[in-house]
Amino acid sequence: MPSTDIRSLEELCINTIRFLSADAVQNANSGHPGMPMGAAAMAYTLWTKYLKFNPKDPAWFDRDRFVLSAGHGSMLLYSLLHLTGFDLSLEELKRFRQWGSKTPGHPERGHTAGVEVATGPLGQGFGNAVGLAIAEAWFAARFNKPGHTIIDHYTYGICGDGDLMEGISQEAASLAGHLKLGKLIFLYDRNHISLAGATSLCFTEDVGRRFEAYDWHTVHVREGNNTEEIAKAIEAAQAETQKPSLILVRTHIGYGSPHKQDSFEAHGNPLGEDDLAAAKKALGWPSTEKFFLPQDAVDFFRKSGAAGVSAQAAWQEKLDAYAAAFPLEAAELARMIAGKLPENSSADLPKWKPEDKALATRAAGGQALNALAKNIPNILGGSADLNPSTNTALKGAGAFQNSEFGGPSSAGAVGGVWGYARRNIAFGVREHAMGAAVNGMAAHGGLLPFSATFLVFSDYMKPSIRLGALSKLKAFYVFTHDSVGVGEDGPTHEPIEQLAGLRAIPGLNVMRPADATEAAECWAAAIAHEGPTLFSFTRQNLPHLSRAGAKNADVSKGAYILSEAEAGTPDVLLIASGSEVSLCVKAQEKLKGYGVRARVVSFPSWHLFEAQDTDYQESVLPKAITKRVTVEAGSTVGWHRWAGTEGTVIGIDHFGASAPGDLILKNFGYTAERVTAAALRLVGKTAEAEQEYWGETTGFAPTLPHEGPS
Repeated sequence: MPSTDIRSLEELCINTIRFLSADAVQNANSGHPGMPMGAAAMAYTLWTKYLKFNPKDPAWFDRDRFVLSAGHGSMLLYSLLHLTGFDLSLEELKRFRQWGSKTPGHPERGHTAGVEVATGPLGQGFGNAVGLAIAEAWFAARFNKPGHTIIDHYTYGICGDGDLMEGISQEAASLAGHLKLGKLIFLYDRNHISLAGATSLCFTEDVGRRFEAYDWHTVHVREGNNTEEIAKAIEAAQAETQKPSLILVRTHIGYGSPHKQDSFEAHGNPLGEDDLAAAKKALGWPSTEKFFLPQDAVDFFRKSGAAGVSAQAAWQEKLDAYAAAFPLEAAELARMIAGKLPENSSADLPKWKPEDKALATRAAGGQALNALAKNIPNILGGSADLNPSTNTALKGAGAFQNSEFGGPSSAGAVGGVWGYARRNIAFGVREHAMGAAVNGMAAHGGLLPFSATFLVFSDYMKPSIRLGALSKLKAFYVFTHDSVGVGEDGPTHEPIEQLAGLRAIPGLNVMRPADATEAAECWAAAIAHEGPTLFSFTRQNLPHLSRAGAKNADVSKGAYILSEAEAGTPDVLLIASGSEVSLCVKAQEKLKGYGVRARVVSFPSWHLFEAQDTDYQESVLPKAITKRVTVEAGSTVGWHRWAGTEGTVIGIDHFGASAPGDLILKNFGYTAERVTAAALRLVGKTAEAEQEYWGETTGFAPTLPHEGPS
C-alpha cells in the first residue's frame, strides 16, 4: 500500500523527521529524541515552505540562515539536512554520535555541511543568530540599490525553554529588540519540559510579555502540530519589518510516545526499543524497520531542496545585473565574500620611535584598528559600553542603528537603512551576548567583526570565545586593562588567571604586545591569521622599545629576539610578554654590569610560536640555554613550559590590590631589579642577587608574588 494512503503527505513528512531522528538516537543509545519529535511540524513548515537554501551550495551568500539554538536536538537538524539533499548520507545518520561521524552530539560549524554555527551550550545559538541578523542588515544597507536588491535573507532559529532561561539569550534579545532586527525570526519550542523535570519547577514567567518588553513581535501558536497556524505565524513575522519576532509554539516533547510524551524522560535519553515501537504504532508509521524512509516523503523533501538551485540561479542573474550597473560595489562585495583583503590594507599602520612619549597598548591598538578599518571597509564591531576605555571606536564610521536612531534612510538602501551601514556597534553592557553576536557575524561571512571589554570580564564571555575557537571563526576579541597595572579599581577588576585560561583554549590566538609597535603588528598579524585572535592590552603607558638589537622581529611568529646578548652565547634568557618585556630590557642592561650575557625574548603569542617549525623555535629559545627567567603580571600557570626545568617563573598567583597601578606593580615586585636578581641567582651570583633583590632601589614590600623554579 503506498504510504500516502496511510497518512497525508504532510503528516508523512513530519513523521519521517520524527522517526528518522528517534531511530538515530536509539541506534546510538545516546541523545535527545524528545525535541525533534515535538518540534518536527514547525521544522517541516519552515524548511519546506519558507527557508531559502541550496543543498548543492551550502555557502550561497544570500541563503537564509538557520540556527538550531537548542542544539541538543541535533538529530532534528541532521534529519532535515539529509532529507533536503545536503551532503549528509543516511549512513552518517546511522553513525550519530560515533567516532569520526559527521553527526556529532551537538552541531559543529565546519564539520557538517549546512550547519551555520556550533550550538549546544544553551543560549549560544540565540546570540549567534543576532549576529547573523546584524550582518544581513549591514550588507543590505551597504550594497542594495534602488531596483537592485541583492542582499535579502532572513535569520531563522529554533530555541527551547532552556535557551530562554539562559542569561545570554536575554542579553541578546534585548539588543536585537533595540536594533529592530526585523529579519530575525525565532520559533520557540515551548514544551514546558527541561532535562530535570517540568519547567514549572523554575520557569513560570510570561515569556511572550518579556519579549514584548524587549520590543519583539510575538505570535502564539497553541498547537505545535498545526502547520497552517505555524505558517501564518511565520508570514506575520516576515511582515513585521521593524521588530524581531518570537513565535511561541506549544509543542509536546516526545510527541507520539504513549509513555514518555510530555515527560522529562524523553529529553535526554533514547525512548527505548519498546516505547519507540509503540510511538510508531500510535502515529500509524508504516514500518517497524529502523531508518525507514518513505519514498513519497523523500521525493517531497528533495523537491524542496532543489527549489534552492533555481532560487540561487535567479539571484545570480540579479547579481550580474548589479555588477553591470555598479561594478565597483560588486567588486567590493565579491572581495568581502571571498574573504580577501584589499591591497596594502596595512599600509597606514602607525609607527613609533623609541624616543616617543610612552603609550598604553590599548591606545596603540585603537590607532592600529582605525588605520586598518580605513582601508578594510568590512571591519566592524564595538564594545560593552567601554569605547572610551578600550579605544575601539572607529572614527567617522558612525553608529550601527536602525534609522530611527542612526539617521535617515539611505536612498540606496532597499533591504536596510542607512544606520545599518555604519560600523560602530553599541553592544551595551552585555559581554556574553556580544561575544556570541560577533561569532555570528563572523559565521555569516564577509565581515571582520570585533568585540571589546576589560580582560577580567572575559569570564563573562568565555563560552562564546571557546565556541569561536572551536568553529575556527575569524573574529577578534579585544581586551584591555590586562593586569594589576589597572590600579585603583582593585582586585575585582585586575585579571590574574584569565590569560592562563584563555591560552588553554585550543586554536585561540592570544596576543599580548610589549609596546605600541607590537600592538600595531599584532593587529596586522591577526587580520592575516585564519582563526580567532584575542588581544590583551594595557591600561598603563608603556615605553617604546628599541629594536636595534633585534633578530627576525616578526610578531606573526609569536616570539622573537628583541635584544640579543652581546659578545657570545647568552648565559640566560629573559622571556616576557606585554608590559613586562620592558623590565627585561632594563634587567639585560643591569646584568651587563655583573658580566652576565642576557637575551631578551618578546613573547606576544604562544599560539603562533607553537605553529613555527622547530628550527625557528630553537633559534629563539635554544634548548641548550636552560637558565631562563619568564615574567608576566599574571598567573604562573603555563609559563613553566617555557622556563624549563632550571628556570625561574615570575608571576602572580594571588589577587591584586587597590592603589595606583605603578605602585601596585612595584610593591608586587615587578621591577628590573627583581628580574635581574632572579637571573643572577640562576648563574650562581647569589650575593649580587641579594643586593639587587633587597636593595634600596627596589622599594617593594617583602610579601612577594610567586617566584620559583619551574
